[in-house]
Amino acid sequence: MPRLTLSKKIFLALATLLVVLLLTFAAFSVFGLQRGLGAYVAEIEIRRMDWLTPRLLKNYAADNGWSRLRSEPQLWARLLRGEAEGADAESALKSDPRLPPWYAPRPFGEPGFGGPAGGGRGPDFLLHLYPPPPLTATAGGDPPRVPEFMMFRRLAVLDASGGHVAGAEVDPAKAARLPLRDHGRLVGYLALAPIEAMESEADRAFLAQQRGLVAVTGLVGLVLALALSWWLSRRWFAPIDDLADAAQSIARGRLQTRVKTQGSDEIAFLGRTFNYMAERLDTIEASRRVWLTDVSHELRTPLAAMRAEIEALQDGVRSFDDRTALRLHRQVMRLGQLVDDLRSSMQGTEAPQERAPVFPLAQLKDALATTRDRFAQRRIEVDTRPLEALAARSKPMLEGDGRRLHQAFMNLLENTLRYTDPGGRLQIGAQVEGAGAAQRLLLSFDDSAPGVTAEELPHLFDRLFRGESSRSRESGGSGLGLSICRAIVEAHGGFIDAADSALGGLRITLTLPLGNA
Repeated sequence: MPRLTLSKKIFLALATLLVVLLLTFAAFSVFGLQRGLGAYVAEIEIRRMDWLTPRLLKNYAADNGWSRLRSEPQLWARLLRGEAEGADAESALKSDPRLPPWYAPRPFGEPGFGGPAGGGRGPDFLLHLYPPPPLTATAGGDPPRVPEFMMFRRLAVLDASGGHVAGAEVDPAKAARLPLRDHGRLVGYLALAPIEAMESEADRAFLAQQRGLVAVTGLVGLVLALALSWWLSRRWFAPIDDLADAAQSIARGRLQTRVKTQGSDEIAFLGRTFNYMAERLDTIEASRRVWLTDVSHELRTPLAAMRAEIEALQDGVRSFDDRTALRLHRQVMRLGQLVDDLRSSMQGTEAPQERAPVFPLAQLKDALATTRDRFAQRRIEVDTRPLEALAARSKPMLEGDGRRLHQAFMNLLENTLRYTDPGGRLQIGAQVEGAGAAQRLLLSFDDSAPGVTAEELPHLFDRLFRGESSRSRESGGSGLGLSICRAIVEAHGGFIDAADSALGGLRITLTLPLGNA
């Protein structure tokens, strides 16, 4: 069984829906045509009876109402014939151009028409007005019946409230009505009931013709709907197929794969998001390769020194003494420190495992006390007056890992000690911003020259990055201190930034949220 793709499923769903809609439309069209044709014909017929309205209004005005028409059924027949009587009426009716060519007037009350001779008032008494072509007597010699479609079997006069006055019994709600107005005032209606059943050959031919037209229209619409469904399914889901192919290509390692996007709909947004994801993955993979290369190089340096020392001992070039042991120990310690820094930089973004109330200013003061002698040896002045002022006013607290925050502060101070020229200056600023749950602690570390170039600033927090102008391997740095600081700060919900300092060196700004304490 062939696999149904999403585009095929959508095509089948749209096609099924359109077929059902077209069939429903065709069925209701035919049904409405059959039910509404009689009412439509009645509306046309009643509009052609306007010749009768002057006679009815003349009778209404003469009698000052419909009372006589109600009480004298024969008056309704005389109004239909005209006001003239006898031979004059007959000659007038024969010359009336509105009458059919087969019209042959017969005296009212003739046996076989209108009931008993001399005033019969049966339901067929109007047949003598417009008798159809030859009527066939029914079995048993009964008088022939007037066909249901005869207009005058369905014609009546109603008063202004819809009450019956003369003629056939009709339903005012269903009948086609022609208003009768006497000097602008509504006095009644000429009503014609719709044909209940369309049974003539002409009716059936007309209905068959209309059903054929509906069927042809439905088939043409179905073909167009199927073509439109196929085009839309291809148009909508072609980008999704491209995305699927591109995703498989990314999974195979071809991270340079991108998809073409156009428009501003959801599929185009999905394509742009995919391209952004692929670009990020490509960047991360490139960074990973560079990082592995840098790590290998950093590890190779102490290992190469240790290997040279050991080979010199093995060859007898050097003798094992305290100085050799000290050099080997220093290389081992450097290697261990590098491994520890790598592990810290990789694990620093994880949330602190041990969370407890922490006073970050106390952790910073402790780090300053630990490095005070080293700052004095390098003759670097440390200005902590803003820090002391904030500590005297309040004790900002957050929930986190005090040990790791202390490590971050130590790394920042170590960075200043290692790369600030002797005789320089370090200024530490501290302030609290916001209120309530939005409170934040801002700490700034401004040191003096040398500074960092604009090209190096965005990479200061990358792992193993060392600017060639201000950092060197001889200084003992591994290029991981600032990366570890960023990881620790972000693990506590804050962020860290680097910029040029007004003192001529580097400005590091930490922002730590206090609302989670």
